[in-house]
Amino acid sequence: MNSRKTFFIIFICALTMTGCDTQEQTTIDGGLTLKRATQTLDSIYANYSVSGICLLRENYPSNVGNYTAMYLASEEQKEIPNQYSYLWPYSGMFSAVNALLSVTGDKSYKTLLDNKVLPGLEEYLDTSRNPTGYASYISTAPQSDRFYDDNIWLGIDFTDAYLNTKEEKYLKKAQLIWKFVESGADDKLGGGIYWCEQKKISKNTCSNAPASVFALKMFKATQDSSYLIKGRKLYEWTKKRLQDPTDYLYFDNIFLDGKIDKSKYAYNSGQMMQAAILLYQFTGYRSFLKDAQNIAEACYNYFFINFVPEEGEAFKLLKKGDVWFTAIMLRGFIELYLIDHNEKYINSFNRNMDYAWGHVRDKKGLFDTDFSGRTHDDRKWLLTQAAMVEMYARLAVTK
Repeated sequence: MNSRKTFFIIFICALTMTGCDTQEQTTIDGGLTLKRATQTLDSIYANYSVSGICLLRENYPSNVGNYTAMYLASEEQKEIPNQYSYLWPYSGMFSAVNALLSVTGDKSYKTLLDNKVLPGLEEYLDTSRNPTGYASYISTAPQSDRFYDDNIWLGIDFTDAYLNTKEEKYLKKAQLIWKFVESGADDKLGGGIYWCEQKKISKNTCSNAPASVFALKMFKATQDSSYLIKGRKLYEWTKKRLQDPTDYLYFDNIFLDGKIDKSKYAYNSGQMMQAAILLYQFTGYRSFLKDAQNIAEACYNYFFINFVPEEGEAFKLLKKGDVWFTAIMLRGFIELYLIDHNEKYINSFNRNMDYAWGHVRDKKGLFDTDFSGRTHDDRKWLLTQAAMVEMYARLAVTK
């Protein structure tokens, strides 16, 4: 019996003992990328788990006492030491397991989802405010901010889970989240969704581009044309307000006074790429396909750099940055690849992920953020590791 299978058996037994009951785990017999995805998933649960509960730590090694999450809106919230991961990093586990379930069809991943991932996720559900939505930290702690983009990522995953399984419970969750997301929209700046419920000062690409994807996936799930209309409207608003006309990439956000934060992040453009392809699939308008192809080439030119390894041939390396942003960008590239079958971008991703396995992974099976392998992180963020699982899993469909 190999070590991966042994770990899964131990892990599943541990879930049963801690109250996160599950069924027997089956072994994935897939390709190399799938094996790497499952090994990384094993490493996450081996290093981030908390005994007796389904929640996870934010970092490994854990630094609960002095960790400051720089991605939160509230200064007070940032300063509170928390035992468990914030919602955003935890949500990456939903995406990771969802990706494995989608690619393999292995019911053991649905078991893991239902008995480990989603029970932990429910700890963040905030029913004390109307409409119900997921808060940035667990509901038993002092009240925390609620982010529209955090909820949108969950909505996308619940919709995907429904599309994978046809179980209504997932669709109902997606519908609940959509209601919360819509509460974050108004007519200021001609439409669009805010970033944070408690600080409605900007409308961000990270809340509008994935909201378009979310709506379009809901259309696919329900065939309710209102979602198609909303998804297209969000896409067109984001393109009008936040696209850089010089290179097709997307700026980060626009403030209510019209000032634009011109930072460019991989996930923002990647979600607009994915939304464009979905719109092409549902409408047949080739202008959306052209949009996606333009964004893809722009992302390739901006988020990849020339790299010469110590051994082997030069290749285009992903720039150092937030690895989860890269995973979200990959969703767009894969959606495009499945339509136009252009292998250029997917080949680059595969080359990066293969190199990362040999040069960026430590003895614990965890990854640094620098894909060149030349710098190393003192602590490994949960979301980075979840993103690696997702990317390895998703790339399996391109093999």
